[in-house]
Amino acid sequence: MELHADARIPFPREVVFAVFRDELDKLVPFLPSVRSIAITAREERDGVVDNVIEWRVGANIPGPLRAVISESMLSWTDYATWDAATLTCDWHTETHAFAEAVRCGAHDRFLEDGPGKTLLEIRGVLEVDGAKIRGVPSILARRVGRSMEAFLVEKIGSDLVKTADGLTRYLARGQKPH
Repeated sequence: MELHADARIPFPREVVFAVFRDELDKLVPFLPSVRSIAITAREERDGVVDNVIEWRVGANIPGPLRAVISESMLSWTDYATWDAATLTCDWHTETHAFAEAVRCGAHDRFLEDGPGKTLLEIRGVLEVDGAKIRGVPSILARRVGRSMEAFLVEKIGSDLVKTADGLTRYLARGQKPH
């Protein structure tokens, strides 16, 4: 399924790009559903940065539900390549739950959206192979896969807007990328 999401951020694209690339972990206090963001690996070469980012969500999930939902369902790893020359990022995600069933990746562009403003544009693909999810009967695999795709695409779009809002609040408090 096509992954298509846009967010508008009232700060210059070079600043927005740098914060997403270098300071994503500092946005956690501005993202109520995120428990942690950790940049676990970073490699720089000629204006290109490769990051490995561990996400843990579910900060707002009630305790009793957390007993039912596994930690792996609330975490994933992003592998991102950031190009400062083009202000773009190519990434793919490895989910910790259903890893063999989910494929997700995208190309992000940080575009000028008027003076001192950014349009963050995400274009990619998210696919779920329901046949690779343990416990799903083969007769329902396609339907389950499509339903999960629709849910996840909607969730990613919603989370992008929340992340853009969090980044806006972070920058509005005078935080500047280092």
